[in-house]
Amino acid sequence: MPRRDALQRLGVAGAGALLGSALPAVALNQASETPIRLAGHEAELVITPVSAATLRISLLPIENGRAIAVQESLVFADNQWPEPTARIRSIIQHQTVAWQQRRIQVSGDSSALKLMIEETKPAQTLVVDLETGAVHFAREGRIFGLGEGGPQFDRSGQSYPMKNGESVPDLAVNGARLPIPCLISTAGWALFFHLPLGRFDLSAAEAKVEPLNSESPLPLDLFLVMSDNPPDIMKEYAKLTGFPHLPPRWALGYQQSHRTLASREEVLDEAKTFREKKLPCDALIYLGTGFCPSGWNTGHGSFTFNSNVFPDPGPMIQQLGQENFKVVLHVVNPPMGLHGRASDTGSAADDETDAARYWQKHLGVFRLGVAGWWPDEGDALGPIECLVRNRMYWEGPQLERPNERPYALNRNGYAGLQRYGWLWSGDIDSTWEVLRAQIAVGINTGLSGIPLWGTDTGGFVTTPELTGELYARWFQFSAFCPLFRSHGRTWKLRLPWQWNTGDYGPTELNSYHGKAGLPDPKELHNPEIEPICRKYLELRWRLMPYTYSVVRESHDTGLPIMRALWLHYPNDSRAVEHSDEYLWGRDILVAPVTEGGATKREVYLPPGLWRDFWTEKEVEGGRTISREVDLATLPLYVRAGAVVPTGPVQQYSGEVRDEPMQFTIYPGADGEFELYEDDGVSFEYEHGHFTRLRAQWNNSHRQLTLSSLEGLRPSEPRPFNFRVAGESQTKQFGFDGTTLTVRL
Repeated sequence: MPRRDALQRLGVAGAGALLGSALPAVALNQASETPIRLAGHEAELVITPVSAATLRISLLPIENGRAIAVQESLVFADNQWPEPTARIRSIIQHQTVAWQQRRIQVSGDSSALKLMIEETKPAQTLVVDLETGAVHFAREGRIFGLGEGGPQFDRSGQSYPMKNGESVPDLAVNGARLPIPCLISTAGWALFFHLPLGRFDLSAAEAKVEPLNSESPLPLDLFLVMSDNPPDIMKEYAKLTGFPHLPPRWALGYQQSHRTLASREEVLDEAKTFREKKLPCDALIYLGTGFCPSGWNTGHGSFTFNSNVFPDPGPMIQQLGQENFKVVLHVVNPPMGLHGRASDTGSAADDETDAARYWQKHLGVFRLGVAGWWPDEGDALGPIECLVRNRMYWEGPQLERPNERPYALNRNGYAGLQRYGWLWSGDIDSTWEVLRAQIAVGINTGLSGIPLWGTDTGGFVTTPELTGELYARWFQFSAFCPLFRSHGRTWKLRLPWQWNTGDYGPTELNSYHGKAGLPDPKELHNPEIEPICRKYLELRWRLMPYTYSVVRESHDTGLPIMRALWLHYPNDSRAVEHSDEYLWGRDILVAPVTEGGATKREVYLPPGLWRDFWTEKEVEGGRTISREVDLATLPLYVRAGAVVPTGPVQQYSGEVRDEPMQFTIYPGADGEFELYEDDGVSFEYEHGHFTRLRAQWNNSHRQLTLSSLEGLRPSEPRPFNFRVAGESQTKQFGFDGTTLTVRL
């Protein structure tokens, strides 16, 4: 029987195969058992319930009568697995395997193997083509995931070769690609394909994943997650590949990147300007020479400082540190075949391709006081090599500073990157089209398990479209991305104050084609941009108590920080389809302005009451509204019942300010918020050195109750301010760490 006919007979073709209607039983060609053979190799089907929501399905090669288990993988946070509930080597009609309240029906013939998972809702089916190793399933609901880059928002209708890096045709708009072989459907399921590496074809209703090497499709190892609650799907994925690390708090502040540097004086004066202008900034990032005429080092992959601009790097880094700037350095040229870990010793550490040997090259620079790294250029590395590199920048710094959280901004990675570092979207163009596209890229990257993400604010390749207006709009968007960082060619146009100087600075566009070019010189006399940048720098810090708590929630649950509306409004079809707006945490809706010359922004508000963040006027949701905007306004809405903590504006993380934290309650519904605090620097939170407070709002009684959940309690009453949005009165009360109820 032709393979296509066999697949159709097994019920995979057309809609309804996965998460579709129950399919008829397979009529085998003969009554006797049919051995499972995949691509001509004898195989064993292993079914392992990992949890009540996650099922592992593996086809293992058999050698000398024994099934060869899947090797331990750096992809997984924990390689300890439950015992399988079934090991099947022959296909018998209607074999049944139990999974919690579900039943898994296994059937097939010599051409295809079918697994149908039955429960109270329609059956879910996977079909494995036993000739090619391709896995077929129905494409139902909107499909998210697959990592960073590529056609967005719904992944349906496209094919994805799962190519890593920047050598992709749509780099200028969608950015670099970091493939994560995980699909998430709004129909209530996710599929994570661990092995083998494959191509995803979602162009038809019958989707499939084909192995890159069809001659060696074994082992096949995939995970099916089923849940009607989207946050549960995110948590199940995080249990497999790891929960996001908790970054240092300074990394959530503003980071200013640099390219061509003129002199020692320029380096120090630019830092001084941030402080004199009182523009909050936490980190200064320096590109390497070779990528620009004069960067921090002497060339590609060098760990020697460029003496023209860093003649005395130790004292310069120390001086910048005294002014409360963290220094982050750009690094490239990781060795091919990178393996091992930074802590390796002995002969392993003598290997040029071992992580310990490579990390040793960083130490001289790191010991001068460098706070973090920007690992660029790793496109040629394989998935596990990428993870080895990600892990090295997490573990290596801890060998030197064991109680300091590391920082690394990565270009490459794989499933599991979230345990170790951050990600940015690569060398995108400075255009309105790109700004629009990056919103969906950010949302999808978060749905792929990587929450700590951002873009080059303003875009990387300067084009004539990079006006002060576009920069201001991008700056507003970046203020609500986990990574808040400006970078790009003609780099001085990424400084908040440069748009009113009449000076481009180093243009750096000679080697670029396409849309590359400079904006009209008239654009460099715009006094509006610096105050707008200041407004959003200060807003970022005012919201830091809220944002840092959301980051901790991500660390605990796997939820993104930038959240698709679908995560919290899965039953609202209009919310599910929106890719041009998102939730910042649970409570704040962000609708970036992405059209030049805009005077209004259409915003969809999910059902319920909302309040405009700026005016605090109440708005009924479940509809699209038109919000008037000027250049300084990014539409923000807060849902009813939200309790949003805010703090004072800080120029840098750790600046001591006397103003008490304020809780603003958005009335109209009951709600609560968990405030998380720690020192923002160390790993002491792992030993109980943190505070977690719960603020609960009772709308009918207009009462807020503040109570300690866990962690440290204050030695003396701590003052908090309380106010209700839309009202002018603010009340202050002291909280002694037990329970405080305030009537407002």
